[in-house]
Amino acid sequence: MLRIPTGEDDIYFKASAPVLAHEPALTQALARWRPDCMPQILATDLARGWMLMSDGGARLRNLIQSGRDLWHWQRILPLYAEVQMELASRSHELLTLGALDRRLTVLPAQYEQLLADTTALCIDRPEGLTAEAYQRLRALAPHVAAMCEQLAGYGIPETLQHDDFHDGNIFVRNERYIFFDWGDGCVSHPFFTLLVTLRSIAYRLEWKESVPELAQLRDIYLEPWTRYGGHKDLLMAFQLAYQLGMICRALTW
Repeated sequence: MLRIPTGEDDIYFKASAPVLAHEPALTQALARWRPDCMPQILATDLARGWMLMSDGGARLRNLIQSGRDLWHWQRILPLYAEVQMELASRSHELLTLGALDRRLTVLPAQYEQLLADTTALCIDRPEGLTAEAYQRLRALAPHVAAMCEQLAGYGIPETLQHDDFHDGNIFVRNERYIFFDWGDGCVSHPFFTLLVTLRSIAYRLEWKESVPELAQLRDIYLEPWTRYGGHKDLLMAFQLAYQLGMICRALTW
């Protein structure tokens, strides 16, 4: 990422890593569909994975210093849920643009493929898994498949989810929230997003994940989804998604 000063606002050049080279094409499409909350793209070189963007404004991270500032998230989460619901009908188009495929139908096989890469898992090495932990993870494969099937049963449409939706990737400009950094974006269960979001808020404010403020933010996010089910069902779906979202995140990196 390079910042380029101009006579007015700065502009930013981003060269995505090869594994995330789809990001400019995806971001360009999102900016076309939802210009109200996506980066303004000035130019792209899709073959190289490059893009030039307008200044997004102030980073949300610099605006949230305590629990009193959570009103930002109270506005952001319903907006983000609205975007997800709008994009659900574009899932196949999003996959064509390069969004990662983490749909519930493929996630169990991806989980097993992840475990098959024993070199990357560094089994019984200081920086890796113990052999015992690895065997426990392998034994969970049928349970993961059952959880995916159970979560799909709630009928919540799969759509784009950011998968790194925290205060470092959200900017505020002219009272608008701008969602940046879509390289990790994938088509998956929408609730997977909350894993990173809620954990990052807890980390930044030095809270335990069990504090009621985080439960309130969870419910604010879930409220727009009540068109697909009652709060009790949505909460049960969230609990499944929170666990499966860990697999989605592990697959990304």
